[in-house]
Amino acid sequence: MRTTTLAERWKQTRQHTLNIAALVSAEDACVQSMPDASPLKWHLAHTTWFFETFVLEAFDTDFIPFHPQFKVLFNSYYNGVGEKHPRAQRGLLSRPALAEILEYRHATDLRVQHLLTTLKSEKLSERIELGIQHEQQHQELMLTDIKHLLSCNPLYPALLSEHPHAEQADVSDHCISNTPLEWHRFDAHLLEIGHEGSDFCFDNEKPRHRQFVEPFSLTSRLINNGEYLLFIQDGGYQNPSWWLAEGWDWLRQNQIRHPLYWHSDAHWQEFSLNGLQPLDMHESVSHLSYFEAAAYASWAGARLPTEAEWECAAQKDDNLHQLFDSCWQWTSSSYAPYPGFEIPAGAIGEYNGKFMVNQYVLRGSSSFTPPHHSRLTYRNFFPSHARWQRTGIRLARSISDTDD
Repeated sequence: MRTTTLAERWKQTRQHTLNIAALVSAEDACVQSMPDASPLKWHLAHTTWFFETFVLEAFDTDFIPFHPQFKVLFNSYYNGVGEKHPRAQRGLLSRPALAEILEYRHATDLRVQHLLTTLKSEKLSERIELGIQHEQQHQELMLTDIKHLLSCNPLYPALLSEHPHAEQADVSDHCISNTPLEWHRFDAHLLEIGHEGSDFCFDNEKPRHRQFVEPFSLTSRLINNGEYLLFIQDGGYQNPSWWLAEGWDWLRQNQIRHPLYWHSDAHWQEFSLNGLQPLDMHESVSHLSYFEAAAYASWAGARLPTEAEWECAAQKDDNLHQLFDSCWQWTSSSYAPYPGFEIPAGAIGEYNGKFMVNQYVLRGSSSFTPPHHSRLTYRNFFPSHARWQRTGIRLARSISDTDD
């Protein structure tokens, strides 16, 4: 089988972003539903800005910006690049119009494609690869941001009505969620975690290092909606004994009573990309904050795994299900640098390192994650209150020396 070249992968990635954008209207593409989300139009522009700023400006000797103000409008958080338009005000950018953003993408793509055919450089290839991976991250964000936007509409419109299982990786994932919950034991040992080899990884996945884990057990699959509903029916959102103090304050302040997209009338329903649907009890519960995941784990007589435990189990047990392609899985590990981590020089060094505070690590991937963007060592991260991503629960338990 012919190996896909870097240029082909770059072209496919850019096209996939346009395929997602084609699902929504121009009106949909302009709206920002909350400060954490971004308008789809901004995602289209920012992923293009990334290639213009970090590829064309760095490697094209004849570089001229497409529009001088775009450097500010579509900068996300790179202080080393310059000023930024406020994140919470991205939805106010009615101009440039969507058509101009698409023109910006097309013009930039032509220039990047020309560079790929005329300049052979290992550093250029590394930067293109980073741009591909960056755009794939935004493809997932585009879907979750669109979902949040449509959920704010009282019509509860369906984005993908022709795909009845749009948020499932495949039908087998639904079947797995209906299997009995089993516990898999792992003995104490010293293991190595983190990325190794020459394949791409983000800087926060390195360096590979040793980590000791005490004996623990992990559930064979993720928690499903039916199991989480038992927590709700048992007063889980009214009993502070299950909650971290900050989580209880967050719950009370925001009047949270159930997962983000659940609705309770005569029957439980859940909003998805297929619109408002009856709650599927066998679907993995998702869109939970760290607070909710930790509270459920406490109620269930368990806890959340550490990221070292998650990676250890994923390395060793082929019988664990839903490690990938269902929901990102909260861990109890704070997002911090690995021993020996070094922040790369320049603005690119802002990609991950400066966010290593007040966040928790999630492992795996979700059904919104693009193909070929998952790996064992991937470290996703979000603050404890975030729940608009497809985030779910895998339980862990500690094992004492007296346990069988």
